[in-house]
Amino acid sequence: MASKQQPQIRKTSIHIGNKSSIYELLMNYTSGTRYSTSNFGSKPVETGKEYNVQITETSRRGDGIAKIQGFVIFVKDARVGQDVKAKVTSVGERFATAEIVV
Repeated sequence: MASKQQPQIRKTSIHIGNKSSIYELLMNYTSGTRYSTSNFGSKPVETGKEYNVQITETSRRGDGIAKIQGFVIFVKDARVGQDVKAKVTSVGERFATAEIVV
């Protein structure tokens, strides 16, 4: 019987530095502006306040997406291209939700 050779696995290691450098590297890997929790909890929006925003994208669920200082706001029933006044209904770690003010 002929013996099968096992493929050789080559191990590579990279020294990046400290944990914060790794975090920054991972956060910057994706394209576009990302709002990270490294801002120590400070968000550019507050629950209950109203903001004038422009809807630039549509979410998978069909809501409009606006951004304030890179922070994502999902606006219910908004469409791309609309300039709306949105009232923030909740603020999470990475995004907020809002409704159109009539």
